[in-house]
Amino acid sequence: MPADRHITVIGAGLAGALLATLLAQRGWKVDVYEKRGDPRVKGYAGGRSINLALAERGRHALRLASGDDEVMEQAVMMRGRMVHFRDGRTDLQRYGKDDSEVIWSVHRGDLNIVLLDIAEQAGARVHFHRSLDGVDFDARVATFTNDIDSSTHAIGFNALVGADGAGSALRAAMARVSDLGERTDFLGHSYKELEIPPAPDGGFSIEPNALHIWPRGRYMCIALPNDERTFTVTLFLPNEGDPSFATVRNGTEARALFERDFADALPLIPNLEEDFERNPAGLLATLYLDRWHLDDRAVLIGDAAHAMVPFHGQGMNCAFEDCVALADHLDRAPDLTTAFAAFQAERLPNARAIQQMALENYLEMRDRVDDDDYLLQRALELRLAERHPDRFMPRYAMVTFQRMPYAVAFERGQQQRQLLVDLTRGHTTLDTLDWDTVDATVRERLTLLPRD
Repeated sequence: MPADRHITVIGAGLAGALLATLLAQRGWKVDVYEKRGDPRVKGYAGGRSINLALAERGRHALRLASGDDEVMEQAVMMRGRMVHFRDGRTDLQRYGKDDSEVIWSVHRGDLNIVLLDIAEQAGARVHFHRSLDGVDFDARVATFTNDIDSSTHAIGFNALVGADGAGSALRAAMARVSDLGERTDFLGHSYKELEIPPAPDGGFSIEPNALHIWPRGRYMCIALPNDERTFTVTLFLPNEGDPSFATVRNGTEARALFERDFADALPLIPNLEEDFERNPAGLLATLYLDRWHLDDRAVLIGDAAHAMVPFHGQGMNCAFEDCVALADHLDRAPDLTTAFAAFQAERLPNARAIQQMALENYLEMRDRVDDDDYLLQRALELRLAERHPDRFMPRYAMVTFQRMPYAVAFERGQQQRQLLVDLTRGHTTLDTLDWDTVDATVRERLTLLPRD
């Protein structure tokens, strides 16, 4: 390890600020360089502002950083998916067995501010308005530009950590030195953000403790609650076809789409036209890398290494797990090269697993949650979790309420999904199942579950 145990982090977003805290707590000297201004001074000016779903993996990391209590003061509980059918019916599909198994809606900007505060309190130094322009890896010098006065700053480093998101400048610099095996798969769908304001009495306009979904086959709308009694609404549409962002191009066309397909949501969004025309469409893509580090000189974490689509609510949680894992490997390993290699070996397979599950969850959310066969399998899933808690756990629960490796949850989830398909084949209700056969099949096909 470097004699002075110094790490330079690129990016003071969620992952960068959290990693800085964890390392500073362990006695590392940490400098963080952020291209934007300090959000505590000028207000949050991030990119995507989709509300984030905080789950157990993320909360575990926040507890280690002593930030969980402050974050949870601003979080809103979401017990499950509130599905809005075309005919106006609604159905709450719980995420877990009770209120001990929920997720939390948090505001990206507010969370970033909390994490910056605790990073500085832990001893990390954060430098704002510093955009990474280039890296001389041989000399171990990084060059930054101040966007206020265009001045340049050459900074020596022991090692760089890229926590600068999907468009990572550090990743680009690393790729100029060594092939990282980078590839990006675009989803072919994009999103627009809208807003449901508070009700006239100042309260929530719809059920606050749920993630609302309007599934419509190839497209959907979702709404997540905020602590100021608003909802952040996100419209997901294909880029081509009808409807798509190629056919829904302005506020008038957006209103026509909502009148036809999201009629019960329309009265809740009084500024639909203005929101639609003001807010840009965001792209959705999955970033894959075969290599996350450049020997002992640089390593990537979070979206810089494995950006994913947001449909499992695990992007932030996965990045926070990265931070904990990297801090642990830096503590245990004899040198930086060993630490970075061990971190990649542990986390890359798990990142691939949650990237795949996030893609699958999009199909489920937009096209499955209101299907009869899905609802029957979901009912059986919950019943099996009650009857065989040592062998059967819904994949969503494994991912969201446990901290078992994503790769384990993915493989186990595939086995369980096939079991549900086989057991419900030819049935339209659980009442016609032979439960002795069901129980025997579960014991035969599923081994005991691994636990955290």
